[in-house]
Amino acid sequence: MEKIDIEVSPKGNLELLSQREVTALTHGAQHDALQDLFRRCALAVLNTGNESDDAAAILDAYQDFAIEVTQRTRGLQLSIRNGPSSALVDGRMVEGIRQHLFAVLRDIVHLGSEIFDANRYDLSSSDGITNAVFQMLKHARVMEPGNRPNLVVCWGGHSISREEYDYTKEVGYQLGLRSLDICTGCGPGAMKGPMKGAAVGHAKQRVDGARFIGLSEPGIIAAEPPNPMVNHLVVLPDIEKRLEAFVRLGHGIIVFPGGVGTAEEILYLMGILLDKRNQDLQLPVIFTGPTSSAGYFQEIDDFLRLLFGNQVDGKYEIITGDSEAVGELMSRSIRRVRRNRRSTGDAYYFNWLMQIPEEHQKPFEATHERVAGLRLSSTDDASALAVDVRRAFSSIVSGNVKDSGIRAIRKLGPFKLHADDVLISALDRLLQQFAAQGRMKLHGDYEPCYEVMPLDPS
Repeated sequence: MEKIDIEVSPKGNLELLSQREVTALTHGAQHDALQDLFRRCALAVLNTGNESDDAAAILDAYQDFAIEVTQRTRGLQLSIRNGPSSALVDGRMVEGIRQHLFAVLRDIVHLGSEIFDANRYDLSSSDGITNAVFQMLKHARVMEPGNRPNLVVCWGGHSISREEYDYTKEVGYQLGLRSLDICTGCGPGAMKGPMKGAAVGHAKQRVDGARFIGLSEPGIIAAEPPNPMVNHLVVLPDIEKRLEAFVRLGHGIIVFPGGVGTAEEILYLMGILLDKRNQDLQLPVIFTGPTSSAGYFQEIDDFLRLLFGNQVDGKYEIITGDSEAVGELMSRSIRRVRRNRRSTGDAYYFNWLMQIPEEHQKPFEATHERVAGLRLSSTDDASALAVDVRRAFSSIVSGNVKDSGIRAIRKLGPFKLHADDVLISALDRLLQQFAAQGRMKLHGDYEPCYEVMPLDPS
């Protein structure tokens, strides 16, 4: 494994960082935490293209990796030591990787100097969290006030079959032909395919300035490094703010086949769509994949109906094996979104009127104690059940691919998930199907990081 040393300078606005912003990363009380956060995210970006979804293994392989920010009279510079050689071509850093690296720096500096400042944003309140998410997206310049609604969020797994991946490209192509932009979790698989397909559709329509937005967070970025199609990368501080950014930015959502991360996203979305305050919300949702994925989506639909009953009727459409129908329906639905935003006075570029349950917004750290404290009961109301089942899936994501989760599982064993008699078999079956279909891990056999156990009647 060859490693490299290199100095890299930015282009554009990052050359104008203030002394206060640079100080947040290089000195002061937050220095150590922010420096470690930046180091981890930077390594993930530099490791783009190396196929591994084991964040702990990546960090272990580059224990001697170092990156230092230095302020110079003409701007700033990054000094990289013992980084992945795959980031260079002929001794120069690949331009897309360089741009992603400085996007990470921009967002980490902004977190340290603005977002984590309690005097600016009250992250203990729902409105404060939403305002912080808005400011992060605004700072990253991914919102375009002058544009009509045209942004489609695409969710799906990083570990999918070749047939499923090719289908995501076909759907992306149909979206691109309709001049729709793409936003994904920025990684490989179903996050990359729609962008590749849309790029061809945009080229045919001579679309200039198409947006391929990738939203990530520090815990997941090592396992899902930004794919090369992403031209706007944003790193949010945690999974909850990342999920809120998706639904606030997007004008429609397409869900491709995936594993527990995709299930987490679906549960987050259901918690919003089933909230009575959002009964007039216009947010088209399509579940789609190749014809062979019909069984997968039937399992998802059955699971959602077990959790929420007929309340899910009309909340999403399922289309398999017809990428053109997906493109046509999404384009037509987004026109309705535009009319709705115009009539309600909501912004085209950020869905302010959407109501997100506060429990959905609160960060959930997947520790053994907190996971064991989840009580998955079918008697809970829809909002509470959506929150707790989403947190259960989020915990499994952590144990599968996040550095902290992987190390916790190695030390303390599997997470213990407690569910009542109605949910336990359905949850266990769904998770076993994900494993059998190869959706839990990119390479090798999957060893579960969880156990599903009966809920204590007391």
